[in-house]
Amino acid sequence: MTIRVVLVDDHPVVRAGLAALLAGTDDLEVVGEAHDLASARSIVGALRPDVVLMDLDLGEGAGGAEVTVRLRALADPPHVLVLTTYATDADILRALDAGASGYLLKDAPASELFAGIRATARGETVLAPSVAATLVRRAASPGPVITEREVAVLELLAQGLGNREMARVLLVSEATVKSHLSHIYAKLGVDTRAGAVAAAIERRVIRR
Repeated sequence: MTIRVVLVDDHPVVRAGLAALLAGTDDLEVVGEAHDLASARSIVGALRPDVVLMDLDLGEGAGGAEVTVRLRALADPPHVLVLTTYATDADILRALDAGASGYLLKDAPASELFAGIRATARGETVLAPSVAATLVRRAASPGPVITEREVAVLELLAQGLGNREMARVLLVSEATVKSHLSHIYAKLGVDTRAGAVAAAIERRVIRR
């Protein structure tokens, strides 16, 4: 049986490379390509593939996790296998919470990718070894949970934004930003903005 795959990635060269790679198999067929939320919903809704191979960073607009949520909400939802370069705790948890069936990294061998797509089509969970190790580590030593909003604050902090700028981006008050920072400092065991960013990167809470 042929497994029908749709590629969602904002880079045409990456999509072309993946399509060429999958064309070398007997049972995996790329039936469509998309680069953002609108094109993904349209193509997946029309073609009803078995598996969607999803990048997390789609440039401007909705990210891969949000696109996954929308695709999983379709009347005939596809299985979604994330294929990305990012492996932070926040990225992994966001993707799995969004409904992705698996999470592989773009440096995976072709054989691992092929096996992952086949397993995803069967409804199985597929995790890169490093991703599985991250989830096991979190389960063994959960510690204080960094919330989605706190991750957003940390990401803006890493970009060098001040409290007023962060408040504007997040559509909250400066007092709320300060409250988030206070909680972040306590959870990460730091007392400075630079320390928070360094600790968040070291613990793979945010991207480097």
